[in-house]
Amino acid sequence: MRRLVMCASLTIFAAAPAAAQRHDDQYYYPGAFNWTFLRVYPEAARLFNAFDYGHAILYERLSQGSAGVRAKIETDDFRFLTTDLLLRPPRFAIAEDAVMPRYARMAYRAKQMFDWAHLLHRQIYDIYADERIPADAKAPLVERITDYYLSNRALAFAVEPKSMGLMDEAYYSQVFRKEHPKFNGLIWAYHWLQVGLYEPLIGGATPAERRSGLLETVTRFRAMLDQPPSGFPKVMPMTAAVAPAFAARHQRAAIIFDNLHMMHDIISDILASDKVPANRKAREIEVALGEFRDGTKNTISIAEWREMGEMMGGVAQMGGVAWRPPRRP
Repeated sequence: MRRLVMCASLTIFAAAPAAAQRHDDQYYYPGAFNWTFLRVYPEAARLFNAFDYGHAILYERLSQGSAGVRAKIETDDFRFLTTDLLLRPPRFAIAEDAVMPRYARMAYRAKQMFDWAHLLHRQIYDIYADERIPADAKAPLVERITDYYLSNRALAFAVEPKSMGLMDEAYYSQVFRKEHPKFNGLIWAYHWLQVGLYEPLIGGATPAERRSGLLETVTRFRAMLDQPPSGFPKVMPMTAAVAPAFAARHQRAAIIFDNLHMMHDIISDILASDKVPANRKAREIEVALGEFRDGTKNTISIAEWREMGEMMGGVAQMGGVAWRPPRRP
């Protein structure tokens, strides 16, 4: 009964105007696997806390609008993240609303959609990090929690791959990456890591190989920070290219994450673009969120989605394949 009430309240939330949006949350899928990734692989898991802060401060700066505030993104904020916070990431999740109060008031639905998709990300890490779960039970469990994610229709990204034109061809598109190339590259590097971590967790043959592969992937991410922006991905990482084993095994989740990452770029462009008046930014974000919940328009085929890496210049432009299993005798 509680879940039915929760879903009903979220349906009301989805239809409400921005000023009346409710801040309801749906509980994460229960299971003994929850929080395993943080316990077993804190070197990787704590990085997500640092980048939650990075996304939050970015959207807050952009939503404030002034050139002086926005200039801090490429200087003070980038420097703090790359020379401090990512080197010593927080042990606990940050209170994003406290970091981005202005943006949260403007686009709370966007925040909730991102939170809901990030929770799916982390629960998949948890499942694959939990050595108590039999290997042949992990993939069906991931599909089960993907079903649960999609049951929240008010906040779930579509499982149909969306056209890159939505990100690159709108009247406000590509502004952020041109004005803030270092921070944009950092976000793409983070998205590379988010999907790339699945590869050793899925492809490693033993716990030791999984740990070694995961640490290797984290090390590659950190190497991207050494010479910004030249070390960063040149185009948005696509999951099928960067994490092919994960995309083959969990196609729906891979598409959800690509749609999520496109939406990150779109919101950055809307907030950064002077072509979008301040009083229309919230509305443009709402329109984009509706587009990415709708799997019936502006989509591409699965074949096109899988070929997108080559169409965008090859996986090397995206940071490369995250991890490959060692050759076995």
